[in-house]
Amino acid sequence: MSIPKPLAFLLLCLPMAACGESAVNAYQPATAQSAPAQEETAAEVQAEPAESGPGAPYGEDDSRPRREPDVIYVPTPQPVVDRMLELAGVEEGDVLYDLGSGDGRIPVTAAKKYGIRAIGIDINPVRIREANENAEQAGVTDLVTFREEDLFEADISEASVVTLYLLQSLNVKLRPKLLSELKPGTRIVSHAFDMAGEWEPEHTEQVEHNTIYMWTVPER
Repeated sequence: MSIPKPLAFLLLCLPMAACGESAVNAYQPATAQSAPAQEETAAEVQAEPAESGPGAPYGEDDSRPRREPDVIYVPTPQPVVDRMLELAGVEEGDVLYDLGSGDGRIPVTAAKKYGIRAIGIDINPVRIREANENAEQAGVTDLVTFREEDLFEADISEASVVTLYLLQSLNVKLRPKLLSELKPGTRIVSHAFDMAGEWEPEHTEQVEHNTIYMWTVPER
């Protein structure tokens, strides 16, 4: 059967038009209706590292500790630092360990004022970098070392003075380590928190509305 040319041309064009529409639909950009979902996803992705950047707890390069720090960093006021070292009776030959050393002000002060070796332990790499910068500015890098470590796992056995600014619960948790690793006669000084009756301090003092506690490791 022969088909008139006009009709044949029409029949030929219909499937081509359908194919052409499918091709356009397959490759055209997302419509405005689907854009908000994409923008929301991007916002969610960007929100995840919001804790990085200037002033954030982990710094611009998103350096993060191996686990979350046990306490929020709050610096010890300098007058309290000075008095803590005085109460500990720091003298030549001492080795000071600051557990949770933050910006390093206690080890830096101990090295600069007393000329002793001081080690700061902190789990936050940003605080370690800050502490090293402070030690360099103070000119005591030959005496001060900062270690990015978990204070519950760090070897503190060489310390003759230990300083703390943690929490009462952490002091209590740390107590067995202090008593087992430290030499008898080692002085322990804590800013703000005691040991909840687990170990009574031998000295308590107020400095500018801040409380300082001191213990001495007993003979075994």
